[in-house]
Amino acid sequence: MRALSLTGEGEARIVDVPEPAKQSGDLLLKVEMVGLCGSDLNSFRGRNPLVSYPRVLGHEISATVLEGTNDLPAGTHVSVSPYTSCGKCPSCRRGRENACRNNQTFGVQRDGALTERIVVPAAKVYPSTLPLKSLCLVEPLTEGFHAVARGRVTAADTVAVFGCGGIGLGAIAGAAFRGARTIAIDLDDDKLETARLAGATDLINSGKDDVRSRLRELTNGDGPDVMIEAIGLAATFRMAVEEVAFTGRVVYIGYAKEPVAYETKLFVQKELDILGSRNALPEDFRAVMAMLESGRFPVEKAVTAVVPLGEGPSYLAQWSASPAAFTKIMIDLNQ
Repeated sequence: MRALSLTGEGEARIVDVPEPAKQSGDLLLKVEMVGLCGSDLNSFRGRNPLVSYPRVLGHEISATVLEGTNDLPAGTHVSVSPYTSCGKCPSCRRGRENACRNNQTFGVQRDGALTERIVVPAAKVYPSTLPLKSLCLVEPLTEGFHAVARGRVTAADTVAVFGCGGIGLGAIAGAAFRGARTIAIDLDDDKLETARLAGATDLINSGKDDVRSRLRELTNGDGPDVMIEAIGLAATFRMAVEEVAFTGRVVYIGYAKEPVAYETKLFVQKELDILGSRNALPEDFRAVMAMLESGRFPVEKAVTAVVPLGEGPSYLAQWSASPAAFTKIMIDLNQ
């Protein structure tokens, strides 16, 4: 089979790989479309410490069942959870397998789905009648939805989200889907417009506006009830704690790329909940699908380019050279 593989730092090529071996409980899937995200770009650039070479990319998946079961017959379109869970570590024992200590994600710690066929356990697929492009967006949106669930967002809350990339858009759409007033913060006006279409009620361009002043203006001086950080900058890690309301919740999805120094008295004075958010749970996949089925997400605007497998290496290079030029690249295995 053909596959897109990273063969070294800054090197991607189309290679031949063996057919997958199907085991008991597995489904054989025909891969239809695969999305690329920021972690894939970091892997291409050699900046993902979890990736070794060679590595087949691909964890944002829409596929069709080729060999299935009575419940999931051949021809069923599915989204796929790209994570593993050991069932034994503390996270798994608590029913939070999304944070499994021994997780191996497609395209990161193990070869991914940017190939013609894959096998996955039946428990890791989610059937849907959504179009294939929408199905390909399910997994990246689940990470933002999971952050919203971690923040216990309700319709009574005002939620501010730092970052309107793929993960941030998921948080914005997830908060809006729960009825919350949602503030999107980003440097890019086009990304902010996409955030508005995804449900943001207020927009802050951090390159033009004073973020602190605008947040206080929009919340009558109280600050947002929930702050979600989806960028990974030390400055926004700190600002989330500084600007969130008293007894508010701060949820971190991104990793800060440097040590973060906090005024820790704010943790106590405000009695804050400081929460991490990793990957997603089955209920997040189902919630994203319900949101997409409602037509409340700008699928077409969220996707910059759909290209055939053979052009994947050149688009990775273009994306690396001009990261701001792309929001979401999808690889169509049928082209």
